[in-house]
Amino acid sequence: MDILFRTCEQLTVETRRLELLLELSRLGSMREVAERLRTTTSTVSQQIAVLAREVGTPLLEPDGRRVRLTPAGRRLAAHAATILAAVEAARADLDPAAEPAGTLRVGGFATAIRRAVLPVVARLAADHPRVHVLIHEYEPAESLALVASDHLDLALVYDYDLAPRTKDPVLQWVPLWTTPWSIGVPQSLAHADSTFLAGQPWIVNSRNTADTEVARTLASLAGFEPRITHQADSLTLVEDLILAGQGIGLLPADRPTPRGITLVPLRNPQVHLRAYAVTRPGRSEWPPLALVLGLLDSPQTTH
Repeated sequence: MDILFRTCEQLTVETRRLELLLELSRLGSMREVAERLRTTTSTVSQQIAVLAREVGTPLLEPDGRRVRLTPAGRRLAAHAATILAAVEAARADLDPAAEPAGTLRVGGFATAIRRAVLPVVARLAADHPRVHVLIHEYEPAESLALVASDHLDLALVYDYDLAPRTKDPVLQWVPLWTTPWSIGVPQSLAHADSTFLAGQPWIVNSRNTADTEVARTLASLAGFEPRITHQADSLTLVEDLILAGQGIGLLPADRPTPRGITLVPLRNPQVHLRAYAVTRPGRSEWPPLALVLGLLDSPQTTH
């Protein structure tokens, strides 16, 4: 029994040191880690030095006037994310009333961040100040790769029902919301016959193939090959290109558009964007992530 208690005490100390190492891998600065965890820079340095002695290998190396993680340090930090998530899940299981705390790395496409994540961040600041969210803008393929490699805790991604994404079974996919999309055209073409699409240049994404797949499918069903011209990830830039007479492109049916753009409904077939929250299996039980997933579950706004 004494051995068990000594082991538990060591585990408590080690998880704290692992937390410091993990935060250093995320933030890159001992000063920022100290500020985030409300401790001192010297404490961070000392505790990571102790951790290095415990594991028997250097975890830091000089980088100019700063330090950076060694390859061993980066590998241990990756393990630390899983270990700390498991510890948090165990604590939540033993004490469901425990206040969530920790730093959550969230990546996703711009509209999801703007309309879904930022309202959640505001609520966390008011109701759960110990949960911190680090936001990164990525296209779906980028954020999915980062979740799989444990460089993100949560990814907000999308696909279209007309261009479904193959879902990696290694990851956990939670459907969030669905919204219809239309084709944005210059107002001068608002009443043109549908065959006008065959002669128009198309504006699609630059870092995601979903728009291109939808455009090609729609064109194929109508009997023509789309002429892909410009590429832009920002919906605002897509709108600017349409206003400038540079082409047509997919836009959300429920998004207010600038004067000069008309949304042509897609009915045969319809096109819907589907949003998902994606995590690593088992990670969703980590209290900060579970809290954010719950707040994201039924957003009132869509793309």
